Amino acid sequence: MDSLTQIALGASIGVAVMGRRTALWKSALWGGVAGLLPDLDVLIDHGDPVLNMIRHRAESHALLLLTLLAFPLAWAVSRLHRQHHLYARWWWAIMLALVTHPLLDLMTIYGTQVFQPFTDEAYGLGSIFIVDPLYTLPLLAAVIAALCVKTTGRALRINGWALAFSTAYLAWSALAQAWVTQHARESLQAQGLPSQQLLVTPAPFNTVLWRVVAVDGEHVHEGFYSLLDAGRPVRFDAFERGADLLKKHAEHPQVQRLQRFADGFVSLRQDANGDLWISDWRMGQYPNFFFTFNIGPPLSAGQTPPVASQERRTMAVGAGLVWLGTRMRGTDVDPPRGP
Repeated sequence: MDSLTQIALGASIGVAVMGRRTALWKSALWGGVAGLLPDLDVLIDHGDPVLNMIRHRAESHALLLLTLLAFPLAWAVSRLHRQHHLYARWWWAIMLALVTHPLLDLMTIYGTQVFQPFTDEAYGLGSIFIVDPLYTLPLLAAVIAALCVKTTGRALRINGWALAFSTAYLAWSALAQAWVTQHARESLQAQGLPSQQLLVTPAPFNTVLWRVVAVDGEHVHEGFYSLLDAGRPVRFDAFERGADLLKKHAEHPQVQRLQRFADGFVSLRQDANGDLWISDWRMGQYPNFFFTFNIGPPLSAGQTPPVASQERRTMAVGAGLVWLGTRMRGTDVDPPRGP
């Protein structure tokens, strides 16, 4: 999730765990700091955009390592505020603010390596978009309200209700995703399309409109389904995924990295200059993907791949928002495909 959401969640957890034991501003401050810390790995440059993508949400998001990090952080905070007797409580607050960061990230589609250092496998449920106001704003408003109200009891109740609502919203997103997934499989099967390799994830900023991606040998099939479509079958558009190129360059290190990280939801094309371009289909929508990389010309045997360059294409904001609002309401209109 975005950094503002992680700060709000961490602050809310800090307030809930510390309760009346310390000033609310202290628990909100250190909970927010702990909620942000795992994302500071974006400041690390691994020397290549593909590696920067894959190494984000790695060790800094490992549940075990974050749990261990909570010990020195809690010690430092309890000493800073001369609350040695609250060390154990500070540990719980900071530990929970730290580990809920990757747990929330697991709900997005990006890929989070929560079991580092034992495995670098990246996991992602994909039931919530990386920015969702309906999740973030109640938490943020509750933390601000808790710091502003005069009575601690009322502040804690406001914060508690916001945490409960946000947790219920995550549960709702998973249930909605499961229902849309089943409906998408039925739509694919009715149209004679494969449903084994299937991705269902929400469109930006909501859990009403869902994006469906299915992969077969030659094509990627993309469609959209709104919960207000009243059971209408998903309509798919088919796009070439460069299957021959993917097979031909299967040993290319960058292709291997992206294939594994994106669970095969990639396409490969070659431009007029001979350079290879690989796209991660999980984030964005055709042809505007968040992650598309120029990985250079085909490699000769033993050749080291050049440093990749990234192209991030986004559709025009105005046209995108108009389409999003229209499609959410159940009107089956084509998405804008241009930049």
